[in-house]
Amino acid sequence: MEYEYTTFQAQKISSAQSRDNTSPDNFAQKDISKEENPATATITVNAVEIPELTEQEQSDRLFLKRKVERAFFEAGKALMELRDRRLYRSTHATFEEYCKDRFGYNRSRSYQLIDAAIVVDNLQKCPQFVDILPTAEGQVRPLTKLEPQEQQEAWPTAVEETGGKVPTGRIVKDVVQRIMERTQVPNSYQIGEVCQILAKDNPELRGKGGCWCIVVAVHDFSCTVRIWDGELTAGLKHLKSFDYLPVECQQMQEICDGVPQERS
Repeated sequence: MEYEYTTFQAQKISSAQSRDNTSPDNFAQKDISKEENPATATITVNAVEIPELTEQEQSDRLFLKRKVERAFFEAGKALMELRDRRLYRSTHATFEEYCKDRFGYNRSRSYQLIDAAIVVDNLQKCPQFVDILPTAEGQVRPLTKLEPQEQQEAWPTAVEETGGKVPTGRIVKDVVQRIMERTQVPNSYQIGEVCQILAKDNPELRGKGGCWCIVVAVHDFSCTVRIWDGELTAGLKHLKSFDYLPVECQQMQEICDGVPQERS
């Protein structure tokens, strides 16, 4: 009898649960995905009103936006001051070693940022100042090949060609190339001519400014020259002839030829 009572009780509980499943609350929780077509189901989305920016918020946004855009410029200025004041000297022997250790910048990247800061400073002094300034170092890099007054011409031209927006590095490069082609003069140097290297505005020639060299190949707008430790290619504006006589150039050539023999 105890077993029968237990079975009856279980059936009663099961029946009660079955009735409960048809209650309004359970019906609301019931999975209806099999009864309704998902494609025709109605989804209610509550609209959220986004408040307009206040004048102060708009001012803050503009300030922060310009701060982000000028990050490369500020980095270049800071690197230049670290280098010029030799503030690295207590921990590192050279500026290049300091940048590599502290910032992960190789020599080329450090000087790219420094050169970019110099260009942006120059653009800010432009008589025909434009509100749109470079926002990335890559946009400035082509301008480093130009003289300061040419930079002030090239950047507004690139901005105009972009419809008043910040131009890409490619557009700036195209403008710079056109200016360089316009201002280039025929190469009058001759093989064997003795020249002085002018390193101004050319990071690749740093450490070689003022050194003498001998022209070994003449190109349209550059020369390949030989110096004490090898050969390099320099643009015409980075060379200055000593105007030696042919016999003097020959003597310098003999001296240059003898340098490797003395080192070997």
